Amino acid sequence: MASALSLIKSHHRATYPAISPTKPSLRQAGKTVLITGGGGGLGFNIARSFAKASASRIIIVGRRGGFLDEAVMKLRGEFKVGTEFMARQTDIGDDASVTALWDFLQSQKIVVHVLVLNAAQITPSGTDTLSMNKEELMTAFGVNVGGNFYMSAKFVQQPLRHARQQLNLINISTSGIHMDDTPFYNPYASSKAAFAALIGRIANERSVEDVQIISFHPGILYSEGVSKTYDPDAFKWDEMNLPADFSVWAASPEASWLHGRFVWAHWDVDELKANPDVLKRLEDEESFLKVSVQGLTSPSYTLFQDKCR
Repeated sequence: MASALSLIKSHHRATYPAISPTKPSLRQAGKTVLITGGGGGLGFNIARSFAKASASRIIIVGRRGGFLDEAVMKLRGEFKVGTEFMARQTDIGDDASVTALWDFLQSQKIVVHVLVLNAAQITPSGTDTLSMNKEELMTAFGVNVGGNFYMSAKFVQQPLRHARQQLNLINISTSGIHMDDTPFYNPYASSKAAFAALIGRIANERSVEDVQIISFHPGILYSEGVSKTYDPDAFKWDEMNLPADFSVWAASPEASWLHGRFVWAHWDVDELKANPDVLKRLEDEESFLKVSVQGLTSPSYTLFQDKCR
């Protein structure tokens, strides 16, 4: 990880001071944060990190209502003052469910300032993807692309959003989007890659002052879903607080220079920002740290149009 899959030398497996949610420059006071898949695992820990950053309201959504209610009770028990916690049963793969969520928030005059897209459909394909049932494949794309797209559109188009009010969109992605040797999880990796490409292109259309968009790989985490396949000692797992706190950092002005890009939570943010090669490539290469077919030096679209006339 420290060589082939990194831009820098310093890496982390747990949180560290530069991304600490108690850091004054990362405070989320006055903001409402909505986290999909927020009832457990990483989503729950992201909620904890935003509470530590003094977010005014945190809304967790997911498909299991009782699971969400238990999570809210835990959060209220840990953070007794300062943050309001809400739960709303929502299936992001169901357009009607997503519409009902945003209609409810509007009816309560709630404006969401930070959206964390954490929910995902993990559909294993076995070793032969083409032997899959098409419905299984499209279920992954329906949630990981369609569901995340619709949530993002509703988020940006909130009727009660004030003019010039900046929003922050955090896409929890996966390292699988730039690896081609994970055939067992092809539907998951391919659908996550498709959305990372889509959200990167959306970032080209939207200024960072309008909506700051960052995608990142959260690490190797031992979650409820993972526990069904792997033993606790199968890997050297990363701490949940690393991607959870990284989410808060990614939703702050300190991360604005990564608008539209894909990074790893492991990478030390101070070293990343101080690396002259990284900064130069961000300035010179529109596709750097974005999802696209690599191997050709592509001219700008304007030049392409000129040559086709």
